[in-house]
Amino acid sequence: MSPRVLVTVLAAFATLGAVRAGAADDPTLSQDMKAVIALNGQSCDKVTAVKRNADSDYTVSCQDGNRYHVFVDPKGRATVQKL
Repeated sequence: MSPRVLVTVLAAFATLGAVRAGAADDPTLSQDMKAVIALNGQSCDKVTAVKRNADSDYTVSCQDGNRYHVFVDPKGRATVQKL
């Protein structure tokens, strides 16, 4: 991932930390999660649910059955782990 893309992702992800719990119906949050997942080389056709675990830490479910743990790691990088 290029530094410019990473900065953009991190900026978008930083704003997500302030999002309230239960924001799965928020289209902006769903779009941001889909973008972070795609930029990390994973597939998600449509985000169906987003569960906030903590600040900048989410569990994302996709329509295609994929589930991901999306979070900011200790180095400040947006990270996606397939569940």
